[in-house]
Amino acid sequence: MDAPDLVVPVRVGRANPQLRYALRSWEAHLPHSRVWIVGHRPAWLSDVEHIPTSQHGTKYQNTTAAVRAACSHPDVSETFLLCNDDMFVMAPQPDGMPVLHRGRVTDVEEVYVRRTSGSYLDGMRETRDLLVSLGHEDPLSYELHVPMPVDKGGMLQALDAGQHLRGVHKRTLYGNLAGVGGDQIQDVKILNRSPRFEHDAPFLSTMPDSFTNGAVGTHIRSAFPSPSRYEARGHR
Repeated sequence: MDAPDLVVPVRVGRANPQLRYALRSWEAHLPHSRVWIVGHRPAWLSDVEHIPTSQHGTKYQNTTAAVRAACSHPDVSETFLLCNDDMFVMAPQPDGMPVLHRGRVTDVEEVYVRRTSGSYLDGMRETRDLLVSLGHEDPLSYELHVPMPVDKGGMLQALDAGQHLRGVHKRTLYGNLAGVGGDQIQDVKILNRSPRFEHDAPFLSTMPDSFTNGAVGTHIRSAFPSPSRYEARGHR
């Protein structure tokens, strides 16, 4: 069976050094066919496919539109890996990307209640309530900062089911409705500049500041010093 395509929603107006190194990590460690950039295509990219999308909504609306566009495109592989531009695969995945989840939504919700409020937590609760109403009494959270295998038809059904939500958690809605299962891990997002992170972790993710100025960014850049085939010559 052919390796899946990679689908990467990208926002407008970013030089995006994280995407550059994410692509290097995927080329080195994540079996895949084509790379689809959905939304904004940075000028330095090479040898990628591009699906332009509107960038005039909220962050949630823009990323939902990007995922729907990828799922509706006839040339995107039927199963693809949904990636963000700040997801780094730090170890070889010879058998392909595993399905991973974060545990029960109710447990993840407790973490965010202690940390913050706002649209992300609201979207988590809306998505949980929708899943419960659809018969998933104790749904799992798939809101991890790692690539996720996605079936186009199943994701479109999930997006249709959640189209009335203001901040739908697409991965979680899809993962539960499609019954993808998977193994539980902690989220790999490194939020600050601290040197305290798992240096041998197979997956990492960063914030712009932790990538540019933090120990985790230095670690990632040193792991992938050479340009990938997705970087056009003469564009830095």
